[in-house]
Order: sequence, then structure tokens, then C-alpha cells
Amino acid sequence: MKILVINCGSSSLKYQLFNMEDNSVLAKGLVERIGLESGMLKHTPQGKETVKIEENIPDHKVAVKLMLDALINKDYGVIDDLCEISAVGHRVVHGAEKFSGSVIINSDVMEVLNECIEIAPLHNPPNIIGIEAVREMLPDIPMVGVFDTAFHQTMPKYAYMYGLPYKMYEKYAIRRYGFHGTSHCFVAGEAAKILGKPLVNLKIITLHLGNGSSITAIKNGKSIDNSMGFTPLEGVVMGTRCGSIDPAIVPFIMEKEGLSPDEVNDYLNKECGVYGISGVSSDFRDLEEAADNGNERAKLALDMFAYQCKKYIGSYAAAMNGLDAIVFTGGIGENSNTVRKMICSEMDYLGISIDENKNNTTVRGKQGDISSDDAKVKTLVVPTNEELMIALDTMSLVKNA
Repeated sequence: MKILVINCGSSSLKYQLFNMEDNSVLAKGLVERIGLESGMLKHTPQGKETVKIEENIPDHKVAVKLMLDALINKDYGVIDDLCEISAVGHRVVHGAEKFSGSVIINSDVMEVLNECIEIAPLHNPPNIIGIEAVREMLPDIPMVGVFDTAFHQTMPKYAYMYGLPYKMYEKYAIRRYGFHGTSHCFVAGEAAKILGKPLVNLKIITLHLGNGSSITAIKNGKSIDNSMGFTPLEGVVMGTRCGSIDPAIVPFIMEKEGLSPDEVNDYLNKECGVYGISGVSSDFRDLEEAADNGNERAKLALDMFAYQCKKYIGSYAAAMNGLDAIVFTGGIGENSNTVRKMICSEMDYLGISIDENKNNTTVRGKQGDISSDDAKVKTLVVPTNEELMIALDTMSLVKNA
């Protein structure tokens, strides 16, 4: 059985083709900077060099086609025909309260996903586009949706409810859901292995930092809180998302700028965040370069991001009454030693202290313990593997079906 896993983010598409006989990866790749200048496909067949293709990638439909073409390419593909793919697993951001686990995708599921666009406007549309594009090209192959929100179903009610009239929850299911659950679940399990302790005995804070970022408090193996909320807009400032703000700002902007509800929602999701603050980019690599060259607004954006992450770590340590480890993952968490250093600085009161040499030499795709020798709390870098977890869920559902 070969399973293709697709993870469509707001500006990227990650994919892996698994041989489920041994969970090996036949090929993996990343389409990045979708909708930005200088788009690129990085495709790595098993045991071979990475192929890089620079191309304008205006949307996710083009990204999906590039991926499928790479898999069957005569020179660097890994299958002869797309019919060799047994099933496709999709990462899906939001299913409201309709789905607490993975599901086989059918017309009813698609209807719910479309209904959820209004509460996940950056991610559900590319998720849906990916599903529809694959369905068009692989019409006879079953597909499974694996939801970001599933891991956070263990959050206690006092953590996920908002201070709104209770009927708003009863009528519209307005509550905090939490996101990036597949990633947080995976890296917490890997962290427990590194620490050599059962996950059920640990208090861990996982930081999934990327174009979209979320932070999770995991106590005794269960998610008890996540920085994102009703939508992925809540939490720390992100690539183009504003993060948590005073809700009174929304009608104020609408009145001053003459924006409709849809327009202000689009504005807060796509024109704010570190992009809006810096005026440079939503990509943290660009921000770090600009800050190094003296751009004060780029530096401000980085300072805000690190400060807000630091606040979540402190509050979650309090919520769990202790802390054993923090775990960095995601595109920024795994690769930016600068951001990791900024977040962990002046956290010694919590027992958090990193070794600068370890932090600087931790390389992409590798696990690393970057803690100082005398640190009471371990600081780990763990590459996420949402794709493997999605593949396993997909295989299980398809076989049972």
C-alpha cells in the first residue's frame, strides 16, 4: 500500500509518499512561497538528491499539479503511474465540532469543510483546493481527512469556553478549538522518548512555529490548552495574522476603513501579523535578514513574536503547576536559532536556559537538546512528522472501510 499525504498550509504544500509496508518514505517534497515571489518545489526521491524547481506558483492548484508531476517524472519520479497510489491523506485544519477524529472524505464531509471556511479562511480553502485537485486527477482513489483540532478535544471546558452568553456556544458552537494538533501530539511523543520518561508523567509545552504558529500545554499526555481559538487567528502574532487583539478594534477598523465583515476578516488574516508590522515580508527568513541590515520595523516584528511566545510559556507553566520541557517545531521552530534564542532569553526563573553553541549547531531535520547543562527545564528541537501520523490514520480508515 502506497499512501500520499498532503499538507496544504497557507503559503506552502508539504507532501510525502509512504510505502506502508515499512512506513518508509518513497519521496517527499515541499512547495513553498505559494502566492509570493520566487516560488519553489523541492522534491526528494528516496536515496537521491533533491530536485529544485523554481517557478511562479500563484495558488495551491498549481502546487498540487507540480507535486503529482514530480512523483511520476521519468527522471526523478518514484512511481510509473498515479494509479499506484492506494489512498490520499489530507491534513484539514477545521471541522468545528462535527469531527473529533479522522474521516473518509465524501460529499457530506466536503459540505462541512466548506461551511467552516468562515472560521478558517486561510487554511480550509487550500485544504479544500488540495482535496478537489487530487479528486480530479485521482477520481477512484479514497481520501481521508485528518483534523488539526482532534488532539485538543481533551481541553477542559473552562479552558475552551469564551466569556460570551452560553447560548452562543449552544447555537453556533463558538468555543476555542486549538489547532496544529497532529504536530503537537507527534513532537510531544518524541520529546518523551528523548527524555526517557513516559509521556503521561510529563508536563510539556510544544511550540509549533511557522507562518501560522500555535503553542500547546500538554499535561500527562493530554492537551489542556492551545494558543489558537475559535479560528487559527487567535494567539501569537503570525505571518499575516494579527493574533489576539482587543475585540473592540474590529468594529473600530470597520468604521474607519469602511470595511464589511468579510473584508475585515480578510484583512486580519492576510494583511496583518509580522507582514503588516514590518512592511517587509511574512517570511521570518526575510525578517531576520532585514533586521540584521538595520530595519527597525522588522526587528520590532521579531521582538513582538518572541515576547508573545514567552508569555504563553509562562502562563502554561502556571496552568500545569510545573514544567519539564519545552519543544520547538515547525518551519521557524526547527530552523531559526535566532528566534529560539530570543524566546528563551531571560527565562531562567522558570529553569529554562539554552546552550548557545548547541542552539547554533542544531541543523534542519535533526532532533536536538539545546539546553544548558544546568537547566532545570529541557529545551528540545524536534522536527514534526504530521505526515506519518496522517498516513497511519489514512491506512487504518481505508483498511477498515
